[in-house]
Amino acid sequence: MDDELKKAIYNAVKNEPFARCLNMSLAALEEGYARVEMVYDPSQMNNIYQRAHGGAIFSLIDEAFETASQTRGRIAVALNVNVTYMASPEDGSRLIAEAKEINSSNKISNFDITVTDGGGQLIAACRATAYRTGRPVTF
Repeated sequence: MDDELKKAIYNAVKNEPFARCLNMSLAALEEGYARVEMVYDPSQMNNIYQRAHGGAIFSLIDEAFETASQTRGRIAVALNVNVTYMASPEDGSRLIAEAKEINSSNKISNFDITVTDGGGQLIAACRATAYRTGRPVTF
């Protein structure tokens, strides 16, 4: 992956309002791969049962998917995202989402995405499909 593209993706995440709202950070980025992290804050991310809201976990997955799918330099958008929740994280856990491209063509790419806590416990697993528009990444 081009160094300028890599830097641009890092900067885009750093300046993205939603990622900042959830204190997400892009920890690693390579072609077809991204690792995004956030700390699970129950005061901001709990559901009505005082456990992690699925939307918070999904948001972390989506950020890893979003960044990994842009690494070929063409704008990619989500076609399908299928998440299975395995466990609820403990309060204050550092959550790590890793998106890995498992198959790619000119227009479609597929990713396996996992979310684990700092101890390696599997929190969620995901299979996602992106569509590459053909337009260059513009940020």
